[in-house]
Amino acid sequence: MRRVDGPALPLRAPRVERADAVRNRQHLLATAREMLTEQGADTLTMDGLAERAGLGKGTVFRRFGTRAGIFQALLEDDERSFQDQVMSGPPPLGPGAAPLDRLVAYGQARFRFMLGHREIARAALDGKHPVPAGAETPLSRIHIRMLLGQMRLGDADLDILAVQLTAALDGPLLLYLSASDLTEAARQVEERVAQGWEDLVQRVCRP
Repeated sequence: MRRVDGPALPLRAPRVERADAVRNRQHLLATAREMLTEQGADTLTMDGLAERAGLGKGTVFRRFGTRAGIFQALLEDDERSFQDQVMSGPPPLGPGAAPLDRLVAYGQARFRFMLGHREIARAALDGKHPVPAGAETPLSRIHIRMLLGQMRLGDADLDILAVQLTAALDGPLLLYLSASDLTEAARQVEERVAQGWEDLVQRVCRP
């Protein structure tokens, strides 16, 4: 049985699809990941994906709509796995740890997720969504608000505090890190951002 504490985090309800459509989607996403590993995001195209997957171009266009739609689907797929870790994974990211420890772990894991998906998030930009972080992701705000409510923070406005802490995790900031920033000092960037989040949370949530 899965462990879950607090309110369910919102995920877009999956569409009911035919079995062949599900197989095609899984095959296309797996193929897209292979191409990303081999070639990087810049060279992945709708036509190239169709040819590599051995499917018609119409199938790819119906599935994703645009090139950005490919990356949005990849991001959403990984977002679901991330949320599952938060909801039922081992502590401190998952249930079972003190709320302050979970909040620190959540922010650090979220930063790692965004850093690891930076190129996919860039390619997912199509002008329709202001924040390229999956389909719909009030995940951070709701989860952070839940954890804040489990702490003794006096008369603090927890709703506003959750919004402000969520803003500190905002994905677009990471999109502006240059390739050289992450290539030359990726480990240092990750460590500094993770430490910065812990420092912020420790100061904000001090009783």
